[in-house]
Amino acid sequence: MYTRNKTKPIKVGSYQIGGNNEIVIQSMTTTKTHNVKETIKQINKLKKVGCQIVRVAVLGNDDADALKEIVLQSPLPIVADIHFNYKFALIAADAGVAKIRINPGNIGIKEHTIEVVKKCKEKKIPIRIGINSGSLPKKLVEKFGWTAKCMIESLAEHIQILEELNFKDIIYSLKATNPIMTIDAYKLAAERWNYPAHIGITEAGSLFSGAIKSSVGLGILTYLGIGNTIRVSLSTNPIEEIKVAKKILNNLGLYNNIVEVIACPTCGRLEYNMLPIVSEIEKYTEKLNFPLKIAILGCVVNGLGEAGHADIGIAGGHDGGIIFKDGKILKSVKQENLVSELKILIDEYYKKWKTRII
Repeated sequence: MYTRNKTKPIKVGSYQIGGNNEIVIQSMTTTKTHNVKETIKQINKLKKVGCQIVRVAVLGNDDADALKEIVLQSPLPIVADIHFNYKFALIAADAGVAKIRINPGNIGIKEHTIEVVKKCKEKKIPIRIGINSGSLPKKLVEKFGWTAKCMIESLAEHIQILEELNFKDIIYSLKATNPIMTIDAYKLAAERWNYPAHIGITEAGSLFSGAIKSSVGLGILTYLGIGNTIRVSLSTNPIEEIKVAKKILNNLGLYNNIVEVIACPTCGRLEYNMLPIVSEIEKYTEKLNFPLKIAILGCVVNGLGEAGHADIGIAGGHDGGIIFKDGKILKSVKQENLVSELKILIDEYYKKWKTRII
């Protein structure tokens, strides 16, 4: 496990953000917030796949008024995403949200900010300052250009507003569409402040391109020890955001409550129809949240060596294949029995794990 940058610990619901090695996984609902039934339905689905904190958009009075009921029904801490209208922040705080995402400089006169800060102090609610590369102040862009430095100066202005009001329960984000710009911004911020960082790549794109872009940027940041909460922003169902986030953290040794399916890239030695098996096993295990590494390999030539760190797996051949466990051959089976035998092993591991943790 990588050592995180030392940051101020801040409570968000039942989670401690910063001050330890855990990176908390976050997403955002795509439903209309005022539709409480659909919003809660989506939050429950997100929790089921591993989401720990969820953000909801507050665009109007109907959204703000729905927050109290959403907080009551939600199994996850709620973050209220608010822009411009400070009154929505006051309503959100009274509704019991766990965190408010707001930029102090975007909600009008200083008196409005004072009211929000006073309310957040009273309710012990942290504020996330969210800087996005696409909405940087014109005056700063003219001075610094569209750069990481410009993002930092924008963040500094907002932090200064809160610190002058003696408010220190701050979490920040510095999301750019460009992974390198994002990395540079977070590195500069980590050198300057000890507030926890929520990391992400904004407008990352579709599931395919967005997952790649996010893996590059967020993988490097977490390797550097930066980041206390994470969101993979994708133009798709938010369930996929959680899956990608877990995969990123899993590959960095920061999340082990996941079934990982590894497979060889295939070559001319492949003598059985392996690719559909990979898809079938991934689908079979996608709802199983427990630590297990499964290897699916194309031949017995390098099978055991390539899957030496897997818990279980198969290696196929022209006439049959082998089932292995903990790096050793368990048995040989006919090709048509490879998948069913592998599923039996998966089920056995899951039952043992479930019994152990209950």
